[in-house]
Amino acid sequence: MNGANKGKSPFYPGQPVPIEFFIGRIKEIQRIARAISQVELGKQQAIFLTGDYGIGKSSLAGFMKNFAEEKNHLFGIHVLLGGTETVEDVATKTVEAVIKSPSYEAPIKEKIGNFLAKYIGKQELFGFSINLDALRNDGPSISHGYLPFLRQLFEGLQDNGIKGIMLILDEINGITRNPRFAHFIKSLIDENALSPSPLPLILVLCGVEERRKEMIGHHQPVERIFDIIEIKPMNESEMKDFFSRTFGSVRIRVSDEALPLLCRYSAGFPKIMHVVGDNIFWIDEDGIVDKSDAVRGIVDAAGDIGRKFVDQQVYNALRSKDYHSILAKISKEKLDLAFRKCDIEKGLSENEKKKLNNFLQRMKKLKVLRSGEEKGEWVFLSRLVRLYIGFKSLER
Repeated sequence: MNGANKGKSPFYPGQPVPIEFFIGRIKEIQRIARAISQVELGKQQAIFLTGDYGIGKSSLAGFMKNFAEEKNHLFGIHVLLGGTETVEDVATKTVEAVIKSPSYEAPIKEKIGNFLAKYIGKQELFGFSINLDALRNDGPSISHGYLPFLRQLFEGLQDNGIKGIMLILDEINGITRNPRFAHFIKSLIDENALSPSPLPLILVLCGVEERRKEMIGHHQPVERIFDIIEIKPMNESEMKDFFSRTFGSVRIRVSDEALPLLCRYSAGFPKIMHVVGDNIFWIDEDGIVDKSDAVRGIVDAAGDIGRKFVDQQVYNALRSKDYHSILAKISKEKLDLAFRKCDIEKGLSENEKKKLNNFLQRMKKLKVLRSGEEKGEWVFLSRLVRLYIGFKSLER
């Protein structure tokens, strides 16, 4: 099959998954849906959606935003805070997200346009531009009146059947370093809860557990405000369903021999599953993913994982000639985050054993590993790095 004529790949490596391709996460969906239903009835809710890098936090948040809009009549705002450093930036990014949202009917868009007319520029080919100068100038006042801004937005849309607001703050890695952000979030929740007529609001923060702990370190009361929902790797049944349905959407069948390989090396991580699936989509030539296609796709995915998801400094360290034997031993262990030093030492030469401590300390400095809870235990900080070692071992 000619790759140029294969059509659109059903996989989305490096991107949030479109709603129509979202699969699994039933328990997490049920918990968030329950909170959304409470907001529709007038209550406030706060969720911290957590999980490892690449686990699908943004995709699930986007799916639930669509769910809340369609099923519960909430107004959804998905704010991407990548590169954001101040609470003023959070405020301006929120306004931008409201203006740019593509999912609302004409009457709602018209009201938003009137409400935020000051920040909307001239008509362009693909919509309206944003008056960034005016927005940045008003950033401090919007941040200080963040809840009143959300309340005014909600009240202006109630006549259109809107029952509440779903506010998703995503890509929070940078902003959580700022101590003011933790106070900003806590004040938003408390101010709303103590108001005579609380805004029906569900606040969802998306981030790894370290970001939540970072916020707590800046302002300990943050610990009490969130319902924590952890996204874990997909189980084998969910992975099989994902690959079968996603390939099936473009009339490609996955053989019984290939399917376990795809599951094993994806290890339940949607980001990895999409990288692996996309590579195999372009490799397959007969509409059937067999074992050979799977192996080739996994090997190709190893390179993609290294380039896209592993820092260049770490990549170079992992490829160091001095550490190849040690890495080969680690790669033979299960794809768990934790391993024991004594297990790795077995089978190493005397010279390699002498280098093991230096290897572990170097990986610790590179923020690849940390010391475990038990003596002699080491833990990978990222499953993506752990999987990359497995990929490189397979490639060799």
